[in-house]
Amino acid sequence: MSAPDDTPPISLRERLLGASLVAPIRAAHLLPYRQRMAVAGWLTSRLLSPLAGYRARVRDNLAHACPDLPRAEVRRLMTRVTDNAGRNMMELYSPEFIDMGRAAKVIGPGLSELRAARDAGRPAVLVTGHFGSFNAARLAMIAQGFDMGVFYRPMSNPSFNAHYVKAMGTISEPMFEQGRRGMMQMVKHLRGGGIIAILNDLNAHDGVPLDFFGKPALTSLATAEMALKFDAPLVPVWGLRTDGGHAFEVVVETPIAHSDPVTMTQEFNDRLERMVRAHMDQWFWIHRRWKDGTGPLAEKRAAYLRELKEKG
Repeated sequence: MSAPDDTPPISLRERLLGASLVAPIRAAHLLPYRQRMAVAGWLTSRLLSPLAGYRARVRDNLAHACPDLPRAEVRRLMTRVTDNAGRNMMELYSPEFIDMGRAAKVIGPGLSELRAARDAGRPAVLVTGHFGSFNAARLAMIAQGFDMGVFYRPMSNPSFNAHYVKAMGTISEPMFEQGRRGMMQMVKHLRGGGIIAILNDLNAHDGVPLDFFGKPALTSLATAEMALKFDAPLVPVWGLRTDGGHAFEVVVETPIAHSDPVTMTQEFNDRLERMVRAHMDQWFWIHRRWKDGTGPLAEKRAAYLRELKEKG
């Protein structure tokens, strides 16, 4: 007899909200691919984002991280960043995107090191952020012959999340949901010599305040800790949009040198910041990245390192 399903029932309100989110995505499939992406970006940046407060959040984050940015550039980014968010969501539901992602050009010095790790049966941890098209990077690396799983955070609306997980699964599997069960599955995948990809640029309540754009931002150390635990290279990977957002180039950087989790994760933040500064409109400035990153940065870092040393 199967174990009882303890998943809480989805309320009518949640189902209606989920259906309202899925309906425009399905309707957009009446359009050719390029027009579909343009419409998704326009609707998100001009209609949805103002209602949801996303444009204001982009503006506020830019004021916090880049206070000297000209007003005209801030206004441009308020539109371009939310446009990119709409394209990312629509791409998940577009079969044409899968072929485009697989065909993306993959460059960078880290590619040869990843191949060497794979050929030796070693696991690897790819670390990226909500930048450009992370799903295009995922597709491109799979096309390169890497057995890659992805760790993801479920959507807050359970009805829409079911559609989201199904769409993510059409790109690749295995997928590991954030939580105890997903972590156990991911560890098993790594022990078998697999590769995982994790987005590590969200505010992490249990993280350590590390520097990002000169401001303290709570950052998870999990990617660095896993790389050290499994003797796996920690490799930053970026999915850049090209051709007006319709094509992609994937950059695989040199692995971050193994040291301690704080130093390694700060190196990731530094590399992400350099990439964002070079392509300001491709990072997801909508997230509350600096929400809880307050307090004396050096003191909290030192406290964590002391705790790490005591644990051995």
